[in-house]
Amino acid sequence: MSTAELRNLPSIDRLLQAEVVVQARQQFGQELTLQTARELLEAVRSDIIATDATCPSLPELALTLVEQLQLLSRPTLRPVINATGVIIHTNLGRALLSDEARAAMDSAGAGYSNLEYELEAGQRGSRYVHAVDLLRRLTGAEDALVVNNNASAVLLCLMALARDREVIISRGQLVEIGGGFRIPDVLQTSGARLVEVGTTNRTHLADYVDAIGPATAALLRVHSSNFRQVGFTAEVSLADLVALGREHGLPVVDDLGSGTLLDTTTYGLGYEPRVQDSVQAGATLVTFSGDKLLGGPQAGLIVGSSETIARLRRHPLTRALRVDKTTLAALAATLTHYLRGEATAKLPVWRMIAASGDALAARATEWTAALRAAGVSAEVWPGESTVGGGSLPGETLPTSLLALPGLPPDRLAGLLRAGDPPVIARITRDTLVLDPRTVAAVDEETLLRQVIRAATDQNT
Repeated sequence: MSTAELRNLPSIDRLLQAEVVVQARQQFGQELTLQTARELLEAVRSDIIATDATCPSLPELALTLVEQLQLLSRPTLRPVINATGVIIHTNLGRALLSDEARAAMDSAGAGYSNLEYELEAGQRGSRYVHAVDLLRRLTGAEDALVVNNNASAVLLCLMALARDREVIISRGQLVEIGGGFRIPDVLQTSGARLVEVGTTNRTHLADYVDAIGPATAALLRVHSSNFRQVGFTAEVSLADLVALGREHGLPVVDDLGSGTLLDTTTYGLGYEPRVQDSVQAGATLVTFSGDKLLGGPQAGLIVGSSETIARLRRHPLTRALRVDKTTLAALAATLTHYLRGEATAKLPVWRMIAASGDALAARATEWTAALRAAGVSAEVWPGESTVGGGSLPGETLPTSLLALPGLPPDRLAGLLRAGDPPVIARITRDTLVLDPRTVAAVDEETLLRQVIRAATDQNT
């Protein structure tokens, strides 16, 4: 241990009096600056004792302290540029909100509102009325309820309808989605008893009929979400399940997962069941997400029978799962886009899905020209985008990719992630590629600047 080097450590007061630290104190506050300075000096002291290191100079310590303050004060939740081509990217925040939805959130959060207040009657009201009428109109359901995500929507339905009783479900629908969310675990948590029928790939109506007994409380259908069965398969239609449920006086819960109000086949994608189709087929309750194909904020939406929805509203769990005012504001604005017939023009998710191949090719070509002019090797490759978010598994959309051949893809990807803002790309055929489908036009200049920086820095 070097006693001389320890003597070179400045005191707290001396470090705080350094010019750059004095300026930093005005920005970051006295308490945070003091605490961080103590932690820095202790770390340097420990390093000198452990490794016989040289004590940094006062200016070096001062700059290090300012850098640490900046890192501490920077939000961990940061905007990124999604150039992966995955539209509903679960790890990157799922659906982007429309301008109107973001403005509605800002308005609801900036001041008081009639969240739970009836203006005409001058008395307490319910927060759920702000989305119910819109959901009724759009889906044809009798009533609706909003909770914080689709997983909790399913949990609430099962707890309210089938606690300590049996729920019948096809073995082929016992899925696990992202984050280890498993349907059997949800059933167990709800207190309902799982009754599996059929086989993994084939389930028939007779399987449900044979399983119904005195303890049966509900029939459950679950969307396969992020996988698809092909080949020798069979499943029971929702219409047949509803008919069976009515015959035995049993509710049918249809968990659509991502849920959509638009016809996905119109955009060259496979068929995805629409919410209004499930309602029309007679499902007692239909659950779906707000932040996937709907294109709104994170929420779990439940539509269906007014009598059954009333049971859910009275359940104690509903209060624990309720959403706040900003979510309801964004959801109402999102649903209004559908009501006005402007979803594909206003909602980013549907704008990206509907983007034309010619427009994507033109953008990729422009990016390539700009990079080549800056001395970066770039090409346009044909490629595929995906919807993501557990929606339309196996379905892709043709796109044009900006490819950066000849550059180390992992190194380049890391440099792009380290930028401000970070750029998230993907690697295809050992080459880093960027998909214009998921990059907003306003982010193009920033994206290209970050790519040029990363390409320039990749050899350093």
